[in-house]
Amino acid sequence: MIKNLPTYIVVTFIVTTVITLLFFIGAMLNAKTTQTKNKATSIAILLVAWLTLQAVLTLNQVYISDLKAFPPKIMLFGVLPTILAMIVLFSTSAGRQFIDSLPLKNLAYLNIIRIPVEIVLFWLFLHKAIPQLMTFEGRNFDIIAGITAPFIVYFCFSKQKIQKNALLIWHFISLALLINIVVNALFSAPSPFQQFAFDQPNVAILHFPFSWLPTFIVPIVFLGHFTSIRQLYRMGRQGN
Repeated sequence: MIKNLPTYIVVTFIVTTVITLLFFIGAMLNAKTTQTKNKATSIAILLVAWLTLQAVLTLNQVYISDLKAFPPKIMLFGVLPTILAMIVLFSTSAGRQFIDSLPLKNLAYLNIIRIPVEIVLFWLFLHKAIPQLMTFEGRNFDIIAGITAPFIVYFCFSKQKIQKNALLIWHFISLALLINIVVNALFSAPSPFQQFAFDQPNVAILHFPFSWLPTFIVPIVFLGHFTSIRQLYRMGRQGN
């Protein structure tokens, strides 16, 4: 863990991670198919196991050791498996059935989690654990997606017919905001990829519990956007 970091920052981020998990479980429980609802418990257990594994790796300083390793260990053991999991979901019949059953409304609400994440990032900057460019005072405008999420849900789902075009545009904009901060986080972390922020690099993600950000929260938000965009395009083709 990061030394001399106030407890409230750690606690806030742990609670944020738990809420993200609960948001996703809620999406599964409100799925369009009974099959997905029945899988909610087993998938929740799998996600808790994944979070536990990441906690163990981080607390044992696996990610902070050998920062010159290529690829970086957090990429190899934390990020790559989530990318592979998403590829499986979108490339297999069972995976597509699962993501297509997730409710668009729940997936949009999921983005509210980006508000506490951005607050935690700002606190981490103040304690020199990440660079300013990763906050809303720098190059990170991701909080906009979190703030607008409840409004877009109200506007797009307040009538009988979903406002597909508005929702699709919002997802693309929010996805672009997420990609922006992910790229900046990657190139400011101490690794062979680092390109900037050498005076105050992004070291927080290599420590517990903040390693959950790139290995759990960000992948869940990415999944929500990709799933929603896929569903909205399919609805457009079907004329619904």
